[in-house]
Amino acid sequence: MREVAFIKQNKEKWLEFEQGFQNKDKKSPDDIANLHIKIMNDLVYAQTYYPKSKVTVYLNKLAKSSFNHVYDAKRTDKNPFIYFFLDKVPLLCYKYRKYFYLSFIVFFVCFFVGLLSTFNDETFARQILGDNYVDITIENIESGDAMAIYKGGSNWGTFIGIYDNNQRVGLYMFLSGIFLGIGTAFYVVKNAIMVAVFQAFFYQYNSLFDSLKGIWIHGTYEIFGIIIEAAAGYIIGASILFPGTLKRFESFKNGIRDAFYIFISTIPFTIIAAFLEGYVTRYSNKMPTVFCFLIIGFSLVSISYYYLILPFKVARKHSLR
Repeated sequence: MREVAFIKQNKEKWLEFEQGFQNKDKKSPDDIANLHIKIMNDLVYAQTYYPKSKVTVYLNKLAKSSFNHVYDAKRTDKNPFIYFFLDKVPLLCYKYRKYFYLSFIVFFVCFFVGLLSTFNDETFARQILGDNYVDITIENIESGDAMAIYKGGSNWGTFIGIYDNNQRVGLYMFLSGIFLGIGTAFYVVKNAIMVAVFQAFFYQYNSLFDSLKGIWIHGTYEIFGIIIEAAAGYIIGASILFPGTLKRFESFKNGIRDAFYIFISTIPFTIIAAFLEGYVTRYSNKMPTVFCFLIIGFSLVSISYYYLILPFKVARKHSLR
């Protein structure tokens, strides 16, 4: 269809949409959601056949407006805190899900590189973890307490110190996205290789089970959170590199705002991970193995559900799929 015919065919409908959103109090949430779907269909068509046209820019703004009205219509009867974590963030996770997948792929590729490097180079673990850490851990393993390094200091002090460190790492990953995502990728490579070396090192000293039982009590939330924070960084980088029909600065503002909301959502998981490391991990060798793996399993299921499954359910509820 020629662009002129496309505009002529849909112009009255678009004007009606604009007027409908201006009088949204007269429309039900379902009506608003249906309007949004129709606008999105027109936008997709315009982006496909008239990517550089003014009508595409117009429809993009109209779609953004309708999307915001969908938010407003669905949240009027909800507590803002509940709405943020159970609607807004999941919808953003659904919108940017491809960056989550990218983050997982990059992390695990680097993880396997770290494994291979450790198994093929006897000095690699010392280069990554440091001589002091390696020597102390070897002594702990030989003395029969592989997780002894986690027992130093007070519970409260460990909790605060670990939370501060993990939150700073997450913040670096998020903010480094302004360097076109390259800064974020650097931190992902660094942390993924470190985790891989850590596990390979324990495997080489016949303590892999002890490390899995102890470290992943807190590490499940911690590492998963890092991957999500990295995805937020990639979102920022992509908003600069691929503005689409928006002006680059406007795209950047949208990207950093949405990425910030996703980053904020990881903070509760980071706090829980620090708490587990300060108060639970140090007792893993005294706890029943089943209980340790129940904590790990619950952590993995809960955070996976929140970031990978709930977004699809919320998107379906909001008629965005």
